[in-house]
Amino acid sequence: MSLPLEMFLMSFFCFFFIFFPMDTVSQVTDPTGGQFSFNGYLYTDGVADLNPDGLFKLITSKTQGGAGQVLYQFPQKFKNSRNYTVSSFSTTFVFAITATSKTVAGCGLSFDISSTKGLKSSASNRSVSVEFHTARTKGKDVNEVAVNVNGLKLYKNHSAGYYKDDGTSFVDIEIASGEPIQVWVEYNNSAKQLDVTMHSITTCKPKKPLLSLRRDLSPYLLEYMYVGFTSVGSPTSSHYILGWNFNNNGSVLPIALSRLPKLPDEKDRSLSRKILVISLSLSAFTLILVLVFGAVFYLKRKKFLEVIEDWEVQFGPHRFTYKDLFIATKGFKNSELLGRGGFGKVFKGVLPLSSIPIAVKKISHDSRQGMREFLAEIATIGRLRHPDLVRLLGYCRRKGELYLVYDFMPKGSLDKFLYNQPNQVLDWSQRFKIIKDVASGLCYLHQQWVQVIIHRDIKPANILLDENMNAKLGDFGLAKLCDQGIDSQSSNVAGKFIVL
Repeated sequence: MSLPLEMFLMSFFCFFFIFFPMDTVSQVTDPTGGQFSFNGYLYTDGVADLNPDGLFKLITSKTQGGAGQVLYQFPQKFKNSRNYTVSSFSTTFVFAITATSKTVAGCGLSFDISSTKGLKSSASNRSVSVEFHTARTKGKDVNEVAVNVNGLKLYKNHSAGYYKDDGTSFVDIEIASGEPIQVWVEYNNSAKQLDVTMHSITTCKPKKPLLSLRRDLSPYLLEYMYVGFTSVGSPTSSHYILGWNFNNNGSVLPIALSRLPKLPDEKDRSLSRKILVISLSLSAFTLILVLVFGAVFYLKRKKFLEVIEDWEVQFGPHRFTYKDLFIATKGFKNSELLGRGGFGKVFKGVLPLSSIPIAVKKISHDSRQGMREFLAEIATIGRLRHPDLVRLLGYCRRKGELYLVYDFMPKGSLDKFLYNQPNQVLDWSQRFKIIKDVASGLCYLHQQWVQVIIHRDIKPANILLDENMNAKLGDFGLAKLCDQGIDSQSSNVAGKFIVL
């Protein structure tokens, strides 16, 4: 015999039923022609078994609360191809909900017609559900049946039970009684009415439905929809589907009640419980070992990749991964090369996730002068934010290589517009605008920041232009910092003689 269900969690190990991830409806041919029957396919020892008629039995599982769903694998055609209205359909099923505690919170089962596979998570999903709610707490006692169309956009409910054939006497049915309950859900296309009827399996179907919703379902259903069951349970409840018949065009066949399985007996489940405990213990031990080895491997790998030097703690802006820069520059191909400097090459790139254009300066880590320039850039421009200064976005270190990442300047450097017979000649207004931009940047460096920054290498090659011909001062590799009010003295000559 199977283990007790702590919630409704079912799966058919068969051609017809599977557990689903979220997936939209598709028009797949149903070999049953839209009419199928499942009678007595609840297998209670946790193993799937094949019946002589070619169908597999239902598998039950145990969980500690939560939500589960099982759907018929093939979408059913609900709309008439001629007028595109919902055809008459009907279904009947037998279910049982057992509770081991007198207090059951948030326990429920529903028959669903849904546009997607998987648990309902999107408000845009098309759905019609017949829901069976039960909850017994100190201050609340819920025992009702409800019709829910498109997630409470249309909602109608009634206390669970049935009307006697005289049409006036009403008899309550406790949903979580542990006894099998049969339900009929029928939609009449002519009357545009959805009827829900329920009764115990010991008597015939009542003449008067428990709940009726007069509404044309055509706007709420697609041509093809999935059908099945969803359940929300607590650790003290178990949900079972004992039989199910469905017809997407007309009346449904009756369920063969004599073939329904018996509900699991606690006495017959002791061996399965022991097996489950042993299996879970072994699985937990294996999982712990995997997690421990995985954590050790991850920490070692992270330590190797994320070695942080002292200067990074003090000055480091955003650090990029080498993989992102490699993808952005197409592997640092020569086709993406923008230029060459004294200490490295500059490549054009586009960040893979944000699609932001960037410029990447590749510097040799082994070069003393290159390392000095690398640190100078980070120590100065890495903390500066001014519209007339090229913005340093971040950096990257990999083995013996250093990378600086800047905003991309589409027009390139100023020297391209001044020398070697440029295609575009700057007029005086553009030249004056460039001079003002550079002067504004220098004023910020010399007077407006917390320290004085002396660039020491101002030349056309280090003045970059954006797409609107705004000038920005860049390349701070030779820059020097000093405190406000203190004279800076240096015996080293910086810059290039040709431009001084």
